Amino acid sequence: MFLAQILTIFPRFFDSPLAYSIPQRAIRSGICRVDCINIRDFCTDKHHKVDDTPYGGGPGMVMKPEPVVAAIRQARRNHADTYVMMLAPDGNPIDQPRLEALAARPGVTLLCGRYEGIDARVDPFVDEKVSLGPFVLSGGEPAALALLDGIIRLLPGALGNRDSARQESFTRSEEGASETLIDWPHYTRPAVFESQRVPDILLSGDHARIDHWRRQQARQRSRDYLRRQEQRL
Repeated sequence: MFLAQILTIFPRFFDSPLAYSIPQRAIRSGICRVDCINIRDFCTDKHHKVDDTPYGGGPGMVMKPEPVVAAIRQARRNHADTYVMMLAPDGNPIDQPRLEALAARPGVTLLCGRYEGIDARVDPFVDEKVSLGPFVLSGGEPAALALLDGIIRLLPGALGNRDSARQESFTRSEEGASETLIDWPHYTRPAVFESQRVPDILLSGDHARIDHWRRQQARQRSRDYLRRQEQRL
């Protein structure tokens, strides 16, 4: 069983999203378990204060190192093989191959920051800092949820069809091609929608030609995607 632990001051944030669709089925079937650890439980003061004003002045508050590190240590006691990741804007970018590597582990621990961030002295206690991209969220929880969803759907048995994960965008092709592939366009009934027709080849029943067409479409979409990325730089 894959064990995901989430270190947060808002454990209820994850209740609703994990109660639907693929994560819910994976949890109910015993493929994975998700444990939320409340960082406030490791505070030693009567008010359970997790933040304080920053040294050097400035706006906002900073999460204190003591309860955060205590929560990390508890997560490691819970699961000796866990891999601890802090969601942070300066972290290593997450992509599909990285998700595949994380899904192959026995478990992960996701540390969610809030306010202006976490005291930098916590950094040595995590295995890696990761980021979803160059943008700012209200806290680490939304990013942790997206990361967790991406991992869970890759766990063996999480998807109804095991080929689904193999044929998705950003997944390495079976031939081991180094190019990044965006998934091909998908269609379903009706055959005509507001004057837009499903490509005739998909109605032909010729699976070899359909497979060739889909790969061509995926490569073209990939080239278009990479071109847009280059234009943004």
